[in-house]
Amino acid sequence: MSWTTLLTAVLLGVELVTAIPNPQQASPTLTHSTAVANPSNPSSSLPSQVALPPTQPWCPSKIFCAGPLLQTVNVAGLYPDQKTFVDKPTDKPPSQVLTDFAAINGTSLTPGQVEKFVDADFSGEGLELEAVAIPNFKTNPAFLDGVKDPIVKAWSGVVHSYWAQLIRNTNDSTLCDGVACESSLIPLNHTFVVPGGRFREIYYWDSFWIIQGLIQSELYDMANFTLQNFMDQLEKFGFVPNGGRIYYLNRSQPPLFIHMLDQYVKATNDTGILERALPLAELELEWWSKNRTIQVTSSYTSQTYNMSHYAVVNSAPRPESYFVDYQTATGANLTEQQRSDLYAELASGAESGWDYSSRWLKQPLAGNLTNQLPKLRTLNVRNTIPVDLNSILYKSHQILADYFEKGGFTPQATSHRETALKLRDGILDLFWDSKKLAFYDYNLTSNARNNLYSAATFYPFWVGIVPSDVLSDQGKAFGAFASVNLVMNRYNGTLPATFVETGLQWDLPNAWPPHQYIALDALRNLPSNLTTNAVPGGKSFDLVPSGQLGITEDQLPSQPIRGGGDVRVDVSKLSGTVVNGGTAVNGEGWSQTLQRELANRYTSAALCSWYATGGSIPNLLPRRSDQQLNLTGSLTNTGNMFEKFSYFEIDSAGRGGEYTVQAGFGWTNGVALWIAHTYGSVLDAPKCPNITTNAVPGGGNTGGGKSGAFRIGASPVSVTVSAVLAVVVSGMVL
Repeated sequence: MSWTTLLTAVLLGVELVTAIPNPQQASPTLTHSTAVANPSNPSSSLPSQVALPPTQPWCPSKIFCAGPLLQTVNVAGLYPDQKTFVDKPTDKPPSQVLTDFAAINGTSLTPGQVEKFVDADFSGEGLELEAVAIPNFKTNPAFLDGVKDPIVKAWSGVVHSYWAQLIRNTNDSTLCDGVACESSLIPLNHTFVVPGGRFREIYYWDSFWIIQGLIQSELYDMANFTLQNFMDQLEKFGFVPNGGRIYYLNRSQPPLFIHMLDQYVKATNDTGILERALPLAELELEWWSKNRTIQVTSSYTSQTYNMSHYAVVNSAPRPESYFVDYQTATGANLTEQQRSDLYAELASGAESGWDYSSRWLKQPLAGNLTNQLPKLRTLNVRNTIPVDLNSILYKSHQILADYFEKGGFTPQATSHRETALKLRDGILDLFWDSKKLAFYDYNLTSNARNNLYSAATFYPFWVGIVPSDVLSDQGKAFGAFASVNLVMNRYNGTLPATFVETGLQWDLPNAWPPHQYIALDALRNLPSNLTTNAVPGGKSFDLVPSGQLGITEDQLPSQPIRGGGDVRVDVSKLSGTVVNGGTAVNGEGWSQTLQRELANRYTSAALCSWYATGGSIPNLLPRRSDQQLNLTGSLTNTGNMFEKFSYFEIDSAGRGGEYTVQAGFGWTNGVALWIAHTYGSVLDAPKCPNITTNAVPGGGNTGGGKSGAFRIGASPVSVTVSAVLAVVVSGMVL
């Protein structure tokens, strides 16, 4: 490890795992680092604070939960990422820490004094964790045999090896030399996989896609351990928390436990796990029914349904995002009740996994791209009935019904089947728009469907809910997925979360690995009689049902061109296929075409951004030049797997939101391996762009340094279609 890499990691508070050739032969070393505090005005007095929020019953710590210590440390502005502090275990018993804080907590307290207190009383973040070797690690799992392209195959093998960098155990022995100290970590009994970067503990919905990858890597024990950890949490808490820290104990995430279990059992035939798992899966669904389910009367049919929503009971800033929540609530003229309501909305948005998105906003255009606080003050999460959440719960009940039926437990099977069917009726009534051919969230404030189109529209198709009007018409089936065709033809990247740019990370321009998986698997799950025709001819926007996207063609974002300019036409289509969309196959139906194109685009996005940040493959893909890697802040890097990508680029990370883009990355790796397994025969080596062409280091909120994130700039100059196609023909990806 170079000194430059280590220094950058220390400055950013990054945990580094020293890579090893074979993860089962030696224990990797987890290099813990301590983020360096850097208050802007260390000698000035702290700004005045608003009254403390109420103590949160679910979070009793006087150090890591809402209270004077946490608020004071955050107001001091020691770290750019507020999660840093609450992930630091104490160096002393908690009583001593509180005594030391009381000694400095006066009227003239300065950020410099707070910094000294934290340095003296707290250890490095993540110190409670240790990297571990992977037993029975196969360097060449079977799925690689199905990947035809040598570069994609070799790269998939590299991604497979990255599990060694994300495997953790709880290591209580490192804390305070045996002294009873305090940590925000929820200890786990089994080995687990972390997403990476700032997400140094286990996370709930991330683990669904991580397990997809673990299964392809034949790391069945690791998948089992993940499920065992969640079962331990279900027994202890009655639900699965958002993540593995005590500050997540008031919220969950999209409830995918039974989905993970089903994938694992189908891959391993380990039915022995079901005896413990099925009652706990029922317990989780009972928690969602009791705590997150309400009656909703349809404005379309007057029928009433039991539907679920995200609705966290919370009246304080989230500890891991304390200061940004504090600013959001105190930067406006709000009453105490309004501040409490806003804190509940912020936590509910985090529970959704989409934190944050225009899906949840009353006023998505408030503020601007660099100041999201006015938008966040209009959050309306609790009054939104989400299409994806209810689709997940529908499938959860179906999976449970199937297992109970196989086991001969007929009453339980019947009960879950009936609940699923009622949910299906509610999903079709409340969310499905038969004219626009899309599913939309239902808004209790307006008592109508939202107009905002998002990737959540594919969740019902993913779980097997196909509206009757689509089942009878192949053209309508294509119309429901026409936005995928639009992205493949009009842009260079993958499917964005929404087509609205707000500066929030679950909006344009960001394209998230889970969404690509959901769209691909939804296409795979369509009945075969709906997918035999070829993709219709014509301009891609004209193929989208009228009103589906909620915007006009002129309002669609443009595709920036490297070297300057942007376009608003179908520029990616070439010789019967799309740029970085794989090679067209004779006789493909439209679903196969879209799957091939999107699978290739995702692989291209993950591989090219990895390549642009220092990745290389001996004898196949030489390392980029130092000149190029300097542009991406990656001179000492060996390639990053980013948590999110861009709809208009295939070689840079996404941007926006509360924190800089993270590298690691669990669900990115999992989806990449699943795609390699599922589509290996149609994946082509991508044509990665020349990153020296008009590259802008560190553009947007993409981070720099170790993360190696960057974006490509483009001036808003119009260019002709012929000029664009000339660029394509010359071999440069737009």
